[in-house]
Amino acid sequence: MHGKREIEPIAVIRNDFREKFGIPRQSGRVESILSKIIFEPRYRVAEALREIEGFSHLWLIFDFSEVKERDFSPTVRPPRLGGNRRVGVFASRSPNRPNRLGLSLVRLLRVEEAEGLGKTLIVGGADLLDGTPIYDIKPYLPFSDSRPDAAFGYAEAPLSHRLSLGLGAERLSPLSKDQREAILACLSEDPRPSYQDDPSRIYSMRYGEFDIRFRVDGDRFDILEVVRV
Repeated sequence: MHGKREIEPIAVIRNDFREKFGIPRQSGRVESILSKIIFEPRYRVAEALREIEGFSHLWLIFDFSEVKERDFSPTVRPPRLGGNRRVGVFASRSPNRPNRLGLSLVRLLRVEEAEGLGKTLIVGGADLLDGTPIYDIKPYLPFSDSRPDAAFGYAEAPLSHRLSLGLGAERLSPLSKDQREAILACLSEDPRPSYQDDPSRIYSMRYGEFDIRFRVDGDRFDILEVVRV
């Protein structure tokens, strides 16, 4: 019988998501989000990335590091189902799981040499908080990883729900073009819990050094204020 082996992060992800609110619920939904994967010193070895640029997408195995430790619960309440319908934890992608491990599919954009950090990976479409520990990276293989005929279960219904921009696009002018595109794409995904539908409520999304305040009315969101924090 094999003994237990502790796993350790091989890398950390860096991006503009400073808080969980606003992060897309699944990877790949907003590919304009740019992130950098920085390897820990022990794994900062160029040979470990040999031929990685031949793959367009990568799987990231990561730690839901901001989730508080709690007793095992066999069921969870996905926000997209209104917050009051329970499903089995192993029939969900909830971060509240026994080992807090997550799986994210990202697009590999390029490999960059960073001073003092060795080779880093620039990826698009991550759904991870800034500073999230990465435990492993594996190439995505479409001939085995893609199943177009797979059933979605209860996750199928919310796919078509999107918001359109109403007023306030000009308030994003202090941000870079990449940041503006990422924010608009994230807001169009409707980051609110599905049980919140108050058109007078003001929401706040932290992105980089900015606090984006917005309101949702029907299928439209208005950007009310952008504040540097």
